[in-house]
Amino acid sequence: MAQNIIFMGTPEFAVPILKSIHLSKHKILKVYTQPPKKKDRGQKINFSPVHKYSIKTNLDVEYPENFETDKEIKNIKDLNPDIIIVVAYGKILPSKLLNLKNSKFINVHASLLPKWRGAAPIQRAIMNLDEETGISIMKIIPKLDAGPVMMKSKVSLPFGINFNNLSFKMSNLASKMILDCIDLIEKKQDTYTPQEESKATYAKKITKQEAKINWNDRAKNIIAKVNALHPNPGSWFEVNGSRIKPIKLKEINIQGTPGRVLDNNFTIGCSENSVQVLELKKEGKKPMLAKEYLKGNKIEIGTTLNV
Repeated sequence: MAQNIIFMGTPEFAVPILKSIHLSKHKILKVYTQPPKKKDRGQKINFSPVHKYSIKTNLDVEYPENFETDKEIKNIKDLNPDIIIVVAYGKILPSKLLNLKNSKFINVHASLLPKWRGAAPIQRAIMNLDEETGISIMKIIPKLDAGPVMMKSKVSLPFGINFNNLSFKMSNLASKMILDCIDLIEKKQDTYTPQEESKATYAKKITKQEAKINWNDRAKNIIAKVNALHPNPGSWFEVNGSRIKPIKLKEINIQGTPGRVLDNNFTIGCSENSVQVLELKKEGKKPMLAKEYLKGNKIEIGTTLNV
């Protein structure tokens, strides 16, 4: 028997999961996503990836500011969903919504809970040089990402993988897992395992200041940060007053003063080993190979970058 589902999600990560449900036998009653935002100086309206997919596929989509009003609670209650599935929605659901009877609230989270609860689990796993991560599907409770877990699946995390590639891999895994979870709920065979609270860690939101590269860090950590924050917000450093966002770096077994340009190949000293910039994006420009950048932007050996 098909389940009636409400889907709540916002970024690109949530789209394959929404698509998987949409193409299944189950019925999506409504999609909720973050409100559209005005982008750049032109004030162009920017819809979320979930919003765009919903419009493209004629799914009923709404974007309330919050669910604190009785009207919004009633709207969901009147739809009488069997399951409400939340994937990187970006808003905390109030207790009075979670207390609705006859509806199960399920969250798809991009980590092996209780590790990396919070807003940026994929980025934090990469930055932390974790060797594995994964998908956890859990029951939602009022405490952030702390609900009992219904299903987990691991993903290897090779050094050098960036956010885009890992997010794509994990989202596609989750798109298969969610159908298994819905099937278990439908058959009333869903079971939940409490998280070990003592092992909980938190993946706080990435700050703008955090994106700046600190050359006093190890080469491995700098590469991990660049990979974790690519493409957005992107790590950065300054050369001659211009902001550079490295896209691809290579660790070089050369020791040099942190932040100092060591050769004509754009090798920069770190606290342990060095990094060579292979690809980059100059502020206001398109991505390019470092060797192309250096043709028009000479950097003297010995130049010290901000640390």
